[in-house]
Amino acid sequence: MRNFVIRRVLLMVPMLLGASALIFFVFALTPGDFIDGNITLTPERAAELKALYGLDRPVFDRYLDWLGHLLTGDLGYSMQYRIPVATLLNQYVWNSFLLAGTALLLYWALSLLAGITAAVRPYSWYDRLVTLAIFGAMSFPVFFLCLLLIKWFAVDLRWLPVGGMTSTGSETTGWAWVAEVAAHMVLPVLVLTALQAGSLTRYIRASMLEALSMDFVRTARAKGLKERTVIFKHALRNALLPVITLLGFELPGLFSGAIVTEKIFNWPGAGHIQIDTLAARDYPVLMGFTMALAALTILGNLLADIAYAAADPRIRLRRG
Repeated sequence: MRNFVIRRVLLMVPMLLGASALIFFVFALTPGDFIDGNITLTPERAAELKALYGLDRPVFDRYLDWLGHLLTGDLGYSMQYRIPVATLLNQYVWNSFLLAGTALLLYWALSLLAGITAAVRPYSWYDRLVTLAIFGAMSFPVFFLCLLLIKWFAVDLRWLPVGGMTSTGSETTGWAWVAEVAAHMVLPVLVLTALQAGSLTRYIRASMLEALSMDFVRTARAKGLKERTVIFKHALRNALLPVITLLGFELPGLFSGAIVTEKIFNWPGAGHIQIDTLAARDYPVLMGFTMALAALTILGNLLADIAYAAADPRIRLRRG
């Protein structure tokens, strides 16, 4: 197992280097930048600023300089917000983590429950009802579902706030602040849960159906084991192996947030500032944020490989 983990960690190095090169050159070769988009600047002042930020240097030299700073944890400097990119992301990314982390726990719990019970009773009225709910939730566009929930629960019923993380001018502290943030989280979490739970439920249902049809499950039933033991101890353990891979991809999603959802609900997260910096062509923020997501994606794959190998020893023997 140790050799397996070491090999996977060493493979991360060229992957991160390749990701950094791809991310930098995609943004660096894109026409225009933050300075070009500022029409109030004179050509002389624009040239002065480009020289100050090093934008007049050759692209490859700029990449080596950016990579060198990246290795020290310096993600660059935001020209729009005029603060380091790392500081800017630290202000917003944890709000995205709170929102997406809550949604993650909720839709995984719902998906496991719905997927397992639907697979145990395939083609029953319950299974058909779950399938209908899944396709219904997946068919709604994100922006439409957001606006629909706002109209129902915030405008018509006035049960929940329209958006934001706290009320305007709020000075609550302690548990009152926690309750206020929780109330503002309800609608965006419902949107993220509805959009993600559908596809995950289908995946778990299909994996569980395949496990229930295998020979070892029939053997376990032939031995006279209780149905609960057959389902949860034998079938579910094998059905969750493919799902582990999906869980590895959730790690970058926790920090990237849901761009459209955060924007509509005015949630102060990383997805919200991503749209603003893209419109302003503040490429240092976009490069730093995208590089952080790439690193989290590679780390998520590593953790998924380790978890998969720990759950199924054949994997590390075959791949090691």
